Amino acid sequence: MLYLVPTPIGNLEDITLRALRVLREVNLIACEDTRTSGVLLAHYDINTPKTSYHDHNETRKAPQLIERMQAGQDVALISDAGSPGISVPGFYLVRECVRHDIPVEALPGATAFVPALTASGLPCDRFVFEGFLPAKKGRQTKLNALADEPRTMVFYESPHRLIKALTQFEDVFGPEREAAVAREVSKKFEEVRRGSLRDLRTHYEAQSKVRGEIVVVIAGA
Repeated sequence: MLYLVPTPIGNLEDITLRALRVLREVNLIACEDTRTSGVLLAHYDINTPKTSYHDHNETRKAPQLIERMQAGQDVALISDAGSPGISVPGFYLVRECVRHDIPVEALPGATAFVPALTASGLPCDRFVFEGFLPAKKGRQTKLNALADEPRTMVFYESPHRLIKALTQFEDVFGPEREAAVAREVSKKFEEVRRGSLRDLRTHYEAQSKVRGEIVVVIAGA
């Protein structure tokens, strides 16, 4: 079986008892980065063998993991932070497991966009998760397609592109559109700043440097 196991996005306590049990019981843990995951596993005294599985080796590594599972082993897939498959590797291996009739069990757990959305103060009964926008090609086209989206929109963004993103959001959705920027969710310096897109852009332009992982939540049309 393949287990998809969410890992903490900041605070190491943000992991379920079930996740810890699975990580101890499986035969192998496939990690986005074995060094990063090693910190978490050492913290909970988990000594299960590890192997790397990331964007650059997934097509080569997936057949090896499939072969192990077909031989009767259980494999857990974890990312550096959050739920496997949500803006991190996972989809390809799940699809291969489905194709080979290997059971897949996805555990519930930490992901950055849910707390950012629910703390934003914007409607969260219906929303659309867009993840990371294309860095260059297709970015404007994607935004234009969302211009009339009525649901709350959720984006991931890197800190060095935040001001550029807020400027583009302002151009497409209008400067008065309500939004929130959640930074460092579940970490020591967690911050949720709310306001219009214009106010948020002005605030972050005045900062000497923006740090941490970013979730941007924007009200629908």
